[in-house]
Amino acid sequence: MKQSLSVSIVTYAPDFEVVRETLRTLGAAIRHAQASRALSEARVQVVDNGPGSGNVQRLRELEPALRYEVISGQGNVGYGAGHNLALRASDAGFHLVLNPDVALAPEAIDEALRYMEEYPKVVILAPDARDLSGVPLYLCKRYPTVLSLLLRGFAPAVVKHLFRSRLERYEMRDLPRDRPSTAVPLLSGSFMFCRRAPVAEIGGFSDEFFLYFEDFDLSIRAAARGELAWVPSVRIVHRGGNAARKGWRHWRLFVASAVKFFNRHGWKWA
Repeated sequence: MKQSLSVSIVTYAPDFEVVRETLRTLGAAIRHAQASRALSEARVQVVDNGPGSGNVQRLRELEPALRYEVISGQGNVGYGAGHNLALRASDAGFHLVLNPDVALAPEAIDEALRYMEEYPKVVILAPDARDLSGVPLYLCKRYPTVLSLLLRGFAPAVVKHLFRSRLERYEMRDLPRDRPSTAVPLLSGSFMFCRRAPVAEIGGFSDEFFLYFEDFDLSIRAAARGELAWVPSVRIVHRGGNAARKGWRHWRLFVASAVKFFNRHGWKWA
């Protein structure tokens, strides 16, 4: 059965060449899914959160082979709220929340659609993610403790090594790598392939989170409507980095959002 898809990409002070690669690979994945008759139509929206208005024209001209819109003028409303602008305007069967620094494998959307059609209880799926060197990235998580977050985000390598088993458990490295898994507690937000209706019904991302932990909060609320899954046949490459390497402002945002998350869902210290 052919399905419809909407896609949202939120940018702020973008690296245009990185965004171009995201759009190029997204376009190729959409065309692959359409050629295989898994996808009927796709609507792609790039949400420009600034700064200023100078990004709009460059964003519109990045990838002529892909039809997409640029949403601008709302200011820097935050990551989740930016995605909500597209999610709430969509009537597609599925919605993809996509980072602007993610490259998709050609078959990624096709594989995601086919999995979601076969497993109707799944509300959101996460892909197999690698960094630019091919090292696995672990997008599925168990519920965090304050200690695990501090270790993962800010501890030096020698300290992380001492707590390796704890961090590997948090990152769910025990998931089988050769087949899908369900009943995953939390998913990271760089690539969230959503069954749109149940995610829209719970309001999408919470506007309380400007940046960081909006994906964990959404995961918990979406899990009340169905299952979260990890599907290794859906493959991406992600360039992203952690908050500690992005400077003081990101560290402050990370901590503030962590406090909101734990206040809402419960504190676990160690």
